[in-house]
Amino acid sequence: MLEKDNKRRGRPRVFDMDTALDKVLEVFWKRGYEGASIAELTETLGINKPSLYAAFGNKEELFKKALSRYVAGPVAFIQEAINQPTAYEVAQSFLIQAAEFFTDIKHPKGCLIVQAALSESADSLMVKDLLTQYRYSYEHQLAKRFEKAKKEGDLPTDANAETLAKFLSTLHQGMSVQVTSGASKRELMQIVEFALKSWPR
Repeated sequence: MLEKDNKRRGRPRVFDMDTALDKVLEVFWKRGYEGASIAELTETLGINKPSLYAAFGNKEELFKKALSRYVAGPVAFIQEAINQPTAYEVAQSFLIQAAEFFTDIKHPKGCLIVQAALSESADSLMVKDLLTQYRYSYEHQLAKRFEKAKKEGDLPTDANAETLAKFLSTLHQGMSVQVTSGASKRELMQIVEFALKSWPR
């Protein structure tokens, strides 16, 4: 009897947590928070609703976990861009990598954070606030980086670090919307080229 109990307790989980999060991440990426139904999420994972809730909590908690995985993985290039040696290279790397990322056929088009924000409703205030926090976070990091560039003489002293950060953020979000409406990588790169010509040197 004891041997049977040990075997029962020692059984592996029916799914791998990391693999499961990758799967639900793609659903949220395609559908947005509101568009991703519990039925589709459970079908994607091959589990029932009680098992989903037992493993991840409710839908909001599942989305938060998927979003954290997205930020740490697919869009880790943002931190890489912020660490570039000059302000111009920060902007260049940020925009070029975004254009390449948004049009990569290996995953859904556009940015999860942007797309999910466009589809959320008044009933999902937590999600709205969470996505806003993520957007403000990388804007703040960019502004902080540009303030450093001003002190180092890499940007003009009259350059507005917050405006420059908002400029890049707006382009980033706009390109995400454009690509989901059919814009090509070539078209996005033309936008990037035009934007970089106006960058203060």
